Amino acid sequence: MANNLTLSLDRLNDMQPLQIVKDEAVKQRFILIYSKIWTRGDEKEAEAVYEHESIAFTRALSESADLQSCTNFSIFSSFIDLAVCGLSIQQGSCPQCYLLKRSVKIGETTGSNGKKCGKYESRVNLTVSGYGELVMRERCGQIRHADNPVIVYANDEFSFTDKGGRKQVDYTCHLPHDGQRIVACFMRITRADGSIDYAVMLPEDWGRLARYSARQNSYYKDGQRVEGNPNSLYSSNGGTIDTGFLKAKCIKHAFKTYPKVKIGGFTIMEADTTEEDDFYSLSEGTTVDPDTGEVHGQPEAAPQPFGDNEPPQGVTISTDEEEGF
Repeated sequence: MANNLTLSLDRLNDMQPLQIVKDEAVKQRFILIYSKIWTRGDEKEAEAVYEHESIAFTRALSESADLQSCTNFSIFSSFIDLAVCGLSIQQGSCPQCYLLKRSVKIGETTGSNGKKCGKYESRVNLTVSGYGELVMRERCGQIRHADNPVIVYANDEFSFTDKGGRKQVDYTCHLPHDGQRIVACFMRITRADGSIDYAVMLPEDWGRLARYSARQNSYYKDGQRVEGNPNSLYSSNGGTIDTGFLKAKCIKHAFKTYPKVKIGGFTIMEADTTEEDDFYSLSEGTTVDPDTGEVHGQPEAAPQPFGDNEPPQGVTISTDEEEGF
């Protein structure tokens, strides 16, 4: 594909949110990155992926006014991250990733009471689910296989031991589970060398994540910090955590001590990025004014193109922190 189309920030900011992924320059950029990373230069296969993912991505945007209120640059960047990660945003019983609105601090401002407070802008982040991370780790050869997570209820028999670095889970299921509280969730992992590992989550683990979620959802009003609420899935199952949500969290929790994986810079894991590559063709030191779309840091330069640079091979992230659900 001849990549002769460029996309300036001015042009990007002039677009309607639902137009962005359909733009020809964005399409070419997606295909170029995907083909180089995942299809060994086969642009026809990469174009087929673009057609499916652009439809699903646009559908997700169209169903959420909150997502459409985010910056155009973050919408563009999160779509490009689909190509970087090689995941699918199409939804099903085990979605690999999805879009999430987050507020990002970009500076400080003065509230109506005269006090300094944070200045935030809304951005779309591509959130890699536990299922998506599992796909990525299998694909890069870190693990051979991982069993489906198992929910443990109070009337089940369950024990977990770790002796000399060898983890062992003993579990017996006792039905029915109706009315029983959830006491644990575990997953069996077969490592690349054939050894067995277990990931175990207990109520104190997802309780900690719920508190983290509430902090992430906090916001400022008139210079005062307002405590947010945790993701509703932490209490949607009769006052306790949703079982599907817990299984996804268990997958995520399982790989905290595993090696880093390649991922794009505009995902929910962005805070863990240790090395940032410029997939979006913005030069180092450049910032974008969220209100005007102006590029600062290089005032004499023309708006930087997105379409001409060769894509690098991904950035690496640490999974030491949980995402802010």
